[in-house]
Amino acid sequence: MTLRRISLVIPPVGPWREQARWYRWADEVGYDVVYTYDHLTHATARGEWLGEAFTTLAAAAGITERIRLGTLVASAVFRRPVALARAAMTVQDISEGRLVLGLGLGAPPCELADRGENSTMGEMSARFADVVEGYRAVLDGATQWRGKTLSFTGLETTGRPEGVDAPELLLAAHGPRALALAARYADTWNTYGGPGSTQLDADEYWQLVAQQAAGFTAECDRVGRDPSTVRRSLLLGFGRVRPTSDIDASSRRQSRRRASVWTSSSSTAPTRPPAWARTRACTSRLSPGCADVTSTPRRGSRAPSRAGPVRGITRRQDSGCLGRARRRTRLP
Repeated sequence: MTLRRISLVIPPVGPWREQARWYRWADEVGYDVVYTYDHLTHATARGEWLGEAFTTLAAAAGITERIRLGTLVASAVFRRPVALARAAMTVQDISEGRLVLGLGLGAPPCELADRGENSTMGEMSARFADVVEGYRAVLDGATQWRGKTLSFTGLETTGRPEGVDAPELLLAAHGPRALALAARYADTWNTYGGPGSTQLDADEYWQLVAQQAAGFTAECDRVGRDPSTVRRSLLLGFGRVRPTSDIDASSRRQSRRRASVWTSSSSTAPTRPPAWARTRACTSRLSPGCADVTSTPRRGSRAPSRAGPVRGITRRQDSGCLGRARRRTRLP
């Protein structure tokens, strides 16, 4: 399994002038995608400024040239189809087609912050499906649409700017209903294992991820879709499993286990993340043998002042990702 993308998450915390340096640096170094979060409130940003995701990405599009820009993930608990489509297609237009629209169920605290409601998981799941299907209806040119929980009517404008294609759609899914949704609509399926995965040890975690991968394949088969046409994305680092945090034997075993979950081939994962990065690894498959890696700056990290790719990436890995920029130089 070879690396297809090396990506970075830049949380929209703090003033834009600080975030902007990270985006410029990531673009110059050669990262493939920079993601941002989409929250109205978050426990890790208590007492801090939390910027709006799509506005942030539009600003990033103006100061970068080639790197793709995405949400990981936009929140269905407070996003609605028409407004989501308008925001996403605006960024897609400004960035000249570089948006990766990541969309997920969302977090209950954001729903409370948005409108003071506390929906059941079933209600949140139904809304997630409506946001995805309603968003697609807008892009397809519908003037009205009705789902189970959301609807729109009287839409007189076009769903997208002339000559601008829809962005890559990444759907985060962990349970059966969301996996079915991703099998029908996603260009990329993303999982981190789900809320219960954060306390699992490595063996239990990889068993869970393997079960989810098998479930996603089964859903693709059920709807008549070739599962190999959907990119598979795994986000690591929320729990105990942090396979790129060191180079001990345990990490190497986890890397082999990860490869067996996603593809039949083997690979060498990056053995060390950037010195400034919290472990956030993301593996995915567009076709057998392709993988992604994503990392997030530590809170309080100083923004870089000059470019240089990530240490610990071998020449073989670098050739498919960071090789488009500089190779094996020091970190900023």
